[in-house]
Amino acid sequence: MAYLDHITRCNAYDLQGFRPWFIGDRLVGWMRHAFAERLRAFPEVFVVTESRVWLATDLGTPDARAQQLAAVGADLAGQGVLPKARGELFPIQPWWNDAPLASLDRAWVTFFGLPAYGVHLNGFVRGANGLQIWIAKRALGKMTYPGQLDNLVAGGQPVGLGLFENMVKECAEEADIPAALAGAMVPIGQITYAMEVEDGLKQDTLFNFDLELPADFVPNNTDGEVDSFKLLPLHEVAEIVRDSFDFKFNCNLVIIDFLIRHGALNGDAEPDYQQLCSGLQASFPGASATE
Repeated sequence: MAYLDHITRCNAYDLQGFRPWFIGDRLVGWMRHAFAERLRAFPEVFVVTESRVWLATDLGTPDARAQQLAAVGADLAGQGVLPKARGELFPIQPWWNDAPLASLDRAWVTFFGLPAYGVHLNGFVRGANGLQIWIAKRALGKMTYPGQLDNLVAGGQPVGLGLFENMVKECAEEADIPAALAGAMVPIGQITYAMEVEDGLKQDTLFNFDLELPADFVPNNTDGEVDSFKLLPLHEVAEIVRDSFDFKFNCNLVIIDFLIRHGALNGDAEPDYQQLCSGLQASFPGASATE
């Protein structure tokens, strides 16, 4: 396999299996046709046709929309159509700098095909033999991707927190990184991908950070979501990404970005270099369109 396999995997979808849905004139997501048909049972909330779905126009405020969406989600979860709510709200906003149009429980975001946002941290150590990266192994009891490798710290972006604020919080919870140390992290850009999964369409933006850590720092998980941590030379991490699917799918993209920015992947030695660079900034399927 090759690094490019991860880019391809994270950008594979067929919109013929999905139906766009709108809030007002804004396209906010894509849902599977079968899921869209289930929403006909809620005519006070959704207008459903064979080609698209609208949220009812009399739901004129973000709070009103969020309340109705939560009620529909709870009903469908009770029927076993949706998973149980996780109690963490994600904003419904086609672009990060948009005012949120509503909010929805994190567990249901992919079913509704909504753009979602997250934060990831590359924690690295600079030594005599080059860079080393801290990687995490996800707890075996996690609801998603148990036992897979992960970035040192990562998390979804909920309603009510800024990106840097959320990253500092996640650093404390997942790796016991003190706020004073986490405050030295550097925002280094974003990665985007659109990916068809069993639940629906994932349209994700990952806001990424680098943090150079002291050689004597050892992370410690405090929220039970990490099984263990390991500090590995950069070339070993690169080999794991290049040769396997051991990392959680999107963490591969974060590491590829790190490898490019730190010169471990370059245009002279990597035949897929150009495709890797462009593939980390994939376009969403019409997220900025209007009805």
